[in-house]
Amino acid sequence: MASLPMLTTLLVVSFLFSCIVSSHSLSSIESWCSKTPYPQPCEYYLSNQGYNQTIKNKSDFFKVSLKIAIERAKMGQQNTNSLGPKCRNPKEKAAWDDCIELYHYTIKKLNETIGTKCTQIQSQTWLSTALTNLETCKNGFYDLGVTNYVLPLLSNNNITKLLSNTLSLNKVPYQQPNYKDGFPTWVKPGDRKLLQTSSAASKANVVVAKDGSGKFTTVNAAVSAAPSSSSGRYVIYVKSGVYNEQVDIKAKNIMLVGDGIGKTIITGSKSVGGGTTTFRSATVSAVGDGFMAQDITFRNTAGAANHQAVAFRSGSDLSVFYKCSFEGYQDTLYVHSERQFYRECNIYGTVDFIFGNAAVVLQNCNIFARNPPQKTITVTAQGRTDPNQNTGIIIHNSKVSPASDLNPSSVKSYLGRPWQKYSRTVFMDTVLDSFINPAGWLEWDGNFALDTLYYAEYANTGSGSSTSNRVKWKGYHVLTSASQASPFTVGNFIAGNSWLPKTGVPFTSGL
Repeated sequence: MASLPMLTTLLVVSFLFSCIVSSHSLSSIESWCSKTPYPQPCEYYLSNQGYNQTIKNKSDFFKVSLKIAIERAKMGQQNTNSLGPKCRNPKEKAAWDDCIELYHYTIKKLNETIGTKCTQIQSQTWLSTALTNLETCKNGFYDLGVTNYVLPLLSNNNITKLLSNTLSLNKVPYQQPNYKDGFPTWVKPGDRKLLQTSSAASKANVVVAKDGSGKFTTVNAAVSAAPSSSSGRYVIYVKSGVYNEQVDIKAKNIMLVGDGIGKTIITGSKSVGGGTTTFRSATVSAVGDGFMAQDITFRNTAGAANHQAVAFRSGSDLSVFYKCSFEGYQDTLYVHSERQFYRECNIYGTVDFIFGNAAVVLQNCNIFARNPPQKTITVTAQGRTDPNQNTGIIIHNSKVSPASDLNPSSVKSYLGRPWQKYSRTVFMDTVLDSFINPAGWLEWDGNFALDTLYYAEYANTGSGSSTSNRVKWKGYHVLTSASQASPFTVGNFIAGNSWLPKTGVPFTSGL
């Protein structure tokens, strides 16, 4: 048995060694966390949640940071689930319902991000979506004017900071993607054939018809009967007619095909003015990955006086829209999140009518501004909240013009305004009619985001395309060379060559 002095010496040495190790671990944690936008939550969770193991390199640090973010997001989900009984009225309940769904998809995307087959580009996309989902959860309470009770209890602020940290750590330099037959290669050959040959209707798995000549008489019934998960394409042919219903598509690889714009119409009238959140107002929404639509009109008839009223919302990764029409007033087309491509589509609206935080390219589209009640038109409102999100609205080789009901001399019309701090929107090779105000872009609220946004124009034409009197904001850019504009093409911005060819939708990879 050791003597008392020896035991005392051993205890002192052990204590000193422990302090040295702890001091070393803390120093290492501080060093790594200093490389992130939000070092304080990084240090706290690394130090207090058992993550003070040695981090040898940036990859280790990213994995640990991602693991912490996922664990905190799961706790945030549990907390949000528990708040249901605290909702005092239908508006709080409506906003809370959004959060329940959005947290579900946030956890789903984060779990996919830690998959062994996940690339860095996919990680950045799905981390961007997770952050967007949490922002959308919060926005619902603001939509309905109920921010003073349940919203402060959500406590997701640290989660968003931890996600921002992972985005900054995962940021990868631009890589030139591959193209095939003028389409992003993420479009499968079978999907490309469906779209290019107009054979989707003849190869439909099920038919929807108002007159009873199909298997179903409603779109919802056909969507509900679709397999929840399928590696192959599931085609729902919707015959001519007006279908007044709200459709939410959650299964993967669903395709809706109609008889043409103005012939097959899915319509609804939900709106913020009517007591619904912007997120939930969509006539049709898709969150199942790989969604496609062709030859259909999506419409919201709530009208301009009812404020936000979405015709279509997409949170579907690698989604494609070909020869479709989106008709509404404020917030018509909600490009919510993930990677999206629109080709030869029509979009009608008044205020912020192409908005959201997806990585989206609209190509060869017609954008029609309708008569607004407030006498101000803003075509876009992009919602990037973090500088490392790989998101933005790119409008390429399209046309922006007045709709038939608009008297251009009675309104002021702008290409967009910054909904969020890092809003990013680019118009390229697009015809801009004379109704576009010479300033081009409109402030959201005073000087908010004017230095941090990224707005750009390249090689646009038309009588409203002159950039000589455009805004002088730090974040506004006139691109003068193809090399400057190239990062925002289909091939580069949404890696279109890797997935679009499989859909069959025609597209232009470069400028």
